Amino acid sequence: MEMSMAHTSMHGPFDGRSRQPLLDSEQQGRMSASSFRGGDAEGRPMLHHSRRSTMRSKSPEGSADALAKQQTRQKYYIASGFLLLSLASFVVQTETAVYIQHDLGWDKPYCMLYLTHGSWSLLWPVQLLILRLQKRGLSWEAFWRRHVYLLWTTGQMVESQDLHLTSRETHRSPIPYLLKTTAFVTSALTIAGGSWYVAVNQTTASDLTAIYNCSAFFAYAFSIPLLKEKLRLDKVLSVGVAIVGVLIVAYGDGDEDDGTGKDEGRHGATRLVGNLIIGVGSVLYGLYEVLYKRYACPPEGTSAGRSMIFANTYGSLIGLFTLLVLWIPLPVLHILGLETFRWPTGEAAWMLIISVIANATFSGSFLVLISLTSPVLSSVAALLTIFLVAIVDWLRTGHPLAKSSIAGGVLIMVAFFLLSWSTYREMNEERKKNIEQDAASSDTDE
Repeated sequence: MEMSMAHTSMHGPFDGRSRQPLLDSEQQGRMSASSFRGGDAEGRPMLHHSRRSTMRSKSPEGSADALAKQQTRQKYYIASGFLLLSLASFVVQTETAVYIQHDLGWDKPYCMLYLTHGSWSLLWPVQLLILRLQKRGLSWEAFWRRHVYLLWTTGQMVESQDLHLTSRETHRSPIPYLLKTTAFVTSALTIAGGSWYVAVNQTTASDLTAIYNCSAFFAYAFSIPLLKEKLRLDKVLSVGVAIVGVLIVAYGDGDEDDGTGKDEGRHGATRLVGNLIIGVGSVLYGLYEVLYKRYACPPEGTSAGRSMIFANTYGSLIGLFTLLVLWIPLPVLHILGLETFRWPTGEAAWMLIISVIANATFSGSFLVLISLTSPVLSSVAALLTIFLVAIVDWLRTGHPLAKSSIAGGVLIMVAFFLLSWSTYREMNEERKKNIEQDAASSDTDE
């Protein structure tokens, strides 16, 4: 699946070639989790203040600016691959979900939400299988020890970044912290996703599309206080252009409905309630993206391989929380008659399996994308799916694209490329700053 691009192996307390301990327990206790920031291409923790890295930063070929550009470019290349994978899988998931609910008649929104989000629990096992196939030469014991070590130290990095732990505290177990953050991140995600299903029968398709996809704006708004992002004019402009593109797609053809006639009569109080519900969902989805970046992603400077592995593992934690806790509304909805529980059968069952797999692929790719870049860029990138779904519908049904869909889609793409360039420059500046600080610290140590 999405981890096929990760050329990483997980090294534990021993280096696989020298069989020498990387860090003894006393050293681990003295070092803060920030000392592990980065990691080499194989996922092994590296100390930033090495003499070799200092010499590289001082040499003309290895200046801080050139090294920062190289690292940022590598992350962007990998993120681009996951972006394409997420877009393709989202289109598959959307088309199959619509087909299941409208054409096959299995209209069970919360159950579908539960199954699709629960499928995220498969991300870690699939990832583990792919990584194991890449490292078939290692014994299972060595492979497992290194994999656990990588996840453990990355979890310590995440916790240390959030709580600003002292060097003495960084050796403690990150499990309680990860379980706590998983609970509230998943809650925000579930309420946001559930609002879409609740509002779909109360408001128009145009309102639903326009309001829900304003989450890109809220992602940026929450990034300023939670991620300490600066208010940049180019980012504000990019997000604004993207939202204008969404509004053109949604309302460009006036009061036409979605072709099913279901938008007729959705006016007045019912439509207002639906818009308020999806508005809350839009805010919470933007918040979910920022919360994940703030509380569940390794710090900037972490290697792409380590970030990808941890992102998929955290996605599995979200899936497990969904399966173990969020089944509770199913019997409640059944008893109240709001959603009678019924397993899908026949074609609906097979299409649901495809939809669930596509959603897990999209979600894993999207989490990696946020981890490697930013929630704002990822949120705007997700808007590209509006245009892609419209194109697929055109190819599937034969109905030509409306001029508003084309114009809005072009604006969304322009906004995405503007924001990509802005984010690239920002990441490059941040990496250059970190490299210069590491070099200065090394000079002081010497």
